[in-house]
Amino acid sequence: MAKSIVVLGDSISAGYGIEVKQGWVALLQEKLAQANSHYVIINASISGDTTAGGLARIDKLLDTHKPDVVLVELGANDGLRGLLPRLVKDNLAEITRRAQKAGAKVLLLSMRIPPNYGKRYTEMFYDVYPQLLKELGVPYMPFILEDVALVKELMQPDGLHPNAKAQPMIADKVWVNLQPLLK
Repeated sequence: MAKSIVVLGDSISAGYGIEVKQGWVALLQEKLAQANSHYVIINASISGDTTAGGLARIDKLLDTHKPDVVLVELGANDGLRGLLPRLVKDNLAEITRRAQKAGAKVLLLSMRIPPNYGKRYTEMFYDVYPQLLKELGVPYMPFILEDVALVKELMQPDGLHPNAKAQPMIADKVWVNLQPLLK
């Protein structure tokens, strides 16, 4: 019987500005197939989504798909709106708790925001993810766009979204962080 992985994310996971089949989520599904894995990915990502939006949708996703694993790639839009990092953390913690209560393993795919938001805010924002590891024991993947975000050739003209060339790099990184949860 197939097991499922739900990706709860924003435009980075929804494949904004590229064809969905070029996105890291589709490429991750290919990696699962190549590994003869019985996991199927449900991409429940919505461009522009926030942690509050993810929290509002998580219960229905858990009930509908009964996932074994939930990948949470949310927070960037909260940060870009200047939401208090404490609220981002609270929302991510509640998403995590609900998923875990439903029997799913959770992996947080962490985000960073541009440095023009100020050193203090950007550090407080990014610290949310290691805090959740410490407090809830939920693993997180360091910045999902590491080695991508600052490389012009890998980003779309808006400077915020990775292009098709960047997607295999992202999929490879997620794959490495996901594999321990599939055992």
